Amino acid sequence: MKSYKYRQVVKENIGINNPVFVQILGICSTLAVTNVLRNTVVMCAGLVFVTGLSNLTVSILRNYIPARIRMMVETLIIAAYVIIVDVVLKAFIPDISRQLGPYVGLIITNCIIMGRAEAFALSNPPGLSLVDGLSSGLGYSYVLLIIAFLRELLGTGSIWGFRVLGDWWTNWNIMIMAPGAFFMLALFIWVVKGSFMKEKEAAPAPQTAPAASPQPASAGGKS
Repeated sequence: MKSYKYRQVVKENIGINNPVFVQILGICSTLAVTNVLRNTVVMCAGLVFVTGLSNLTVSILRNYIPARIRMMVETLIIAAYVIIVDVVLKAFIPDISRQLGPYVGLIITNCIIMGRAEAFALSNPPGLSLVDGLSSGLGYSYVLLIIAFLRELLGTGSIWGFRVLGDWWTNWNIMIMAPGAFFMLALFIWVVKGSFMKEKEAAPAPQTAPAASPQPASAGGKS
């Protein structure tokens, strides 16, 4: 039963209740950082770290947090982990840290993190809350990575700084601009919700065979 709960949480956050293409949450990062795949990978790693540990911490402290100040405490917890991410980036990959600029700090305002802490971690045990936070971050991240891959490829003809498309390719400059992020996100949502999720909803539920009714005893049988 416990393993089923864990699998159900992961399944919902990765697919059927994905924070991006189902709940349409946290799309500011889609606009801000998905024009370069490398920056998106770093941003997503930081977000998964913050989401998972924030959920874990809020769940551990949930019985000690006064209800009237719970959102302030949650914000403080999230901010502490974001500061850790910011310090680590500045220390080990300063170039990417400078490129991301203020967007690392804006992880604090990401509604996915606050939403999972408020809706899930406050009412569930630490282990399940950690899994929920990590899977929510991963469900958010793979959408951003797909968008970043396509935007960088179409916008510059390169992936991770290496030229992939030849000289014959004409760069789509709109892909590395803000509207390109919205176009790619809209296409992604349209494809996922218009095909995969629609087919799943239209699939008939499996029918179980009716239980066989007991046969009456024969009048001539043995007693």
